Amino acid sequence: MATFLGINFFALFGQLLIGLINGSFYALLSLGLAIIFGLLRIINFAQGAMYMLGAFVALLGFKYMGMNYWVALLVVPIIVGLIGILIQRFLIRPIVNEDHLYSLLLTFGLALMIQGIFTHWFGSSGQSYPVPEALKGGMRLPFMYLPNYRAWIIVVSVLVCFSTWWMIEKTKLGVYLRAGTENPQLLQAFGINVPLIVTLTFGFGVGLAGFAGVMAAPVYSVSPDMGSNILIIVFAIVVIGGMGSIGGAILTGLGMGIVEGLTKYFYPEASATVIFLVMVIVLMIKPSGLFGKNA
Repeated sequence: MATFLGINFFALFGQLLIGLINGSFYALLSLGLAIIFGLLRIINFAQGAMYMLGAFVALLGFKYMGMNYWVALLVVPIIVGLIGILIQRFLIRPIVNEDHLYSLLLTFGLALMIQGIFTHWFGSSGQSYPVPEALKGGMRLPFMYLPNYRAWIIVVSVLVCFSTWWMIEKTKLGVYLRAGTENPQLLQAFGINVPLIVTLTFGFGVGLAGFAGVMAAPVYSVSPDMGSNILIIVFAIVVIGGMGSIGGAILTGLGMGIVEGLTKYFYPEASATVIFLVMVIVLMIKPSGLFGKNA
């Protein structure tokens, strides 16, 4: 039965699929923000611009260099990560010891500048990026049709997110990363280049946004404002999960995508605000976030 107790399962599962796809991008972008803030104490408001930049680099590479999706998936995050390294080295490092507000204002201004440049060059209308041939088509499930590319987004995003969490929380590299933030002088005494670790960590967090941009290009229109549209939601998700909580960013990103999808089915008028409503409720009950540590 497609309908039971007034619930249309085709429509419900369709919205849940959209929610999971959105949640996959929320998780990737939130993860990058959580890494940068949790390990480096930098509020990176340019994360949305890096997401947009990743989509545009993939699109322009395809149009003018014949770079296919699979190459873009490997190359573009490296390019965006290198841009992030330059930003950290020459713009953020000089103010790293100042109040967090300075990095927020700097990256916010940088995001506006990047968006303005791309709007001037390419206009504000969206451009399409083709779905890779190997991922065209889909699967017929009991209550829905699942496009292969949508399934790919969900699976790869979850794998990348939890692999990153495991690397930071369970490996020796993660220990060095956390120690570099908590006690950099001690780490330098052992001959470890802490400024280099900080720069590479920032580049990795930004590279995740570029990776998400490539993944998003075949699904959403590639436009200069695609990053600003999602950034505020992603910041709300980071606050809900707990500022700096790596696992919290992943779980909350996926969870809020599902909540958003359910809201679109049961009460669509609230779908654009439900995440912010959850944020307000969480801050009232637990200001440090669902997975954050109390001060």
